Amino acid sequence: MNVIELTRQLGKAIQEDERYKKYEEVCKLNDTDTELQNSIGRFNQMRSDLSMEMRKPDKDADRLTELDRDIKELYNEIMATPKMVEYNAAKADIDAMMKSVYYILQQAANGEDPETCPAQAPSGCSGSCSSCGGCG
Repeated sequence: MNVIELTRQLGKAIQEDERYKKYEEVCKLNDTDTELQNSIGRFNQMRSDLSMEMRKPDKDADRLTELDRDIKELYNEIMATPKMVEYNAAKADIDAMMKSVYYILQQAANGEDPETCPAQAPSGCSGSCSSCGGCG
């Protein structure tokens, strides 16, 4: 079996992992939540309005302040919804899993034993050994 075939098997294993399944589930729930999607649409429109206002040669400082405040307020409301809280937790879990996968692969590509190398970089490690003064 070659590296690409093994990578495809890894991809299947990732999709069978409970963290991946949870992430997919919450994504679908959020995608079908009309109220949440409308709020996200309003947020994106407000960001576009702010961007257009900032490009104007005769910027309206009061309008910029108002838009900025409203964008932050709506963002906080969106992020506080139970579905977004659940989404962010699931996203953090899948991101942590993938970070471990990438780190192990990177270490193996650098000659480390994939069976014994740590699943995550030591604290403060950028993952690039070229600029490293050593772990420890």
